[in-house]
Amino acid sequence: MKSMMDTRGDYELRHRHAHVDDEAHHRHAHVDDEAHHHHTHADGSHHHGGHHLLAVEHLSVSFSMYDPAASYFAARKVEVPVIRDLSVSVHEGEVLAVVGASGSGKTLLADSILGLFEPNARVEGSIWFDGERCSSADLARLRGRGVSLVPQSVTHLDPLMRVGDQVVGAATGSRRRERVERMRRLFERYGLKPEVERLYPHELSGGMARRVLLMCALIDEPRLIVADEPTPGLDLELAIRALDDLRAFASSGGGVLLITHDLELALSVADRVAVFKDGTVVEETSCASFNDPEQLRHPFSRALWHAMPEHDFAADADGCAPRGDAPCSADAAPAGGVLGPISAARSDSRGGGTENEPCRR
Repeated sequence: MKSMMDTRGDYELRHRHAHVDDEAHHRHAHVDDEAHHHHTHADGSHHHGGHHLLAVEHLSVSFSMYDPAASYFAARKVEVPVIRDLSVSVHEGEVLAVVGASGSGKTLLADSILGLFEPNARVEGSIWFDGERCSSADLARLRGRGVSLVPQSVTHLDPLMRVGDQVVGAATGSRRRERVERMRRLFERYGLKPEVERLYPHELSGGMARRVLLMCALIDEPRLIVADEPTPGLDLELAIRALDDLRAFASSGGGVLLITHDLELALSVADRVAVFKDGTVVEETSCASFNDPEQLRHPFSRALWHAMPEHDFAADADGCAPRGDAPCSADAAPAGGVLGPISAARSDSRGGGTENEPCRR
């Protein structure tokens, strides 16, 4: 892997001047109502300490792989871009919803924030946490010690390990006793009976398993939670309850990056929305902007607004907004229309993930 977020090697040589400018910009004390870092703010957006809790700047991720279009013996390695020049920020006390179609690269953004890179990945850009620029090694150290993941699928729970042991994790002695006490406080807070800690994952309901995944993230008292599609497989009532848990965490002073393809549900809980399309964020704005499509800058954002149920699914088959809105560019919507896989979120929420591992921290 060649991680371009490392502060060593040719990246430092080729981008030193840019980094100096970047450092100076992040040291600047940001004002809550100013527009900067490619986004505007919600009413509750605040810059504690004069900076963002999380700032991702010009992130690009590509993979070196054999050309799938070439014949087997003649195939050469090519660079396949997935995320392109992406910038997004999270403030303390807010939920930022990253909304886009399934398969557009949103989970790869989550992996990048957590410092999880495949060996054939090439990563460029900067990630800042609490005002400090992070290398890939810094991001790995923050995982479970400041930044926690609520994964996409309940298959992240080990089917052969009791729930309580998975939440507490691999701790011993006094540290384990402290974590057991904290786990039981979390169980009480989220309405799980004490006996649940002795159950195995297959004995949990879908809503209970989702809350266990959330507690796996909260046990380490993070400042930022990355929630990757936390609601697949839940009915609407349970999905709203799960997002209410994330809202409560943010309201207590944390930050949440919520990755979802359900715009309607995201607007019910988030402070701001980052519209994700074709591997980048095309617009980052407050949820209030979705009250009126005229407040949305990008054609794809306006097409999403028109395609919502209360607006009669009014986007056309190409995902372009009608009734006089700015025309869509040729690539303004994913294949299959503006919503693509998003429109199936309520009727076909099967969730993803194939890993079979304990809670990731």
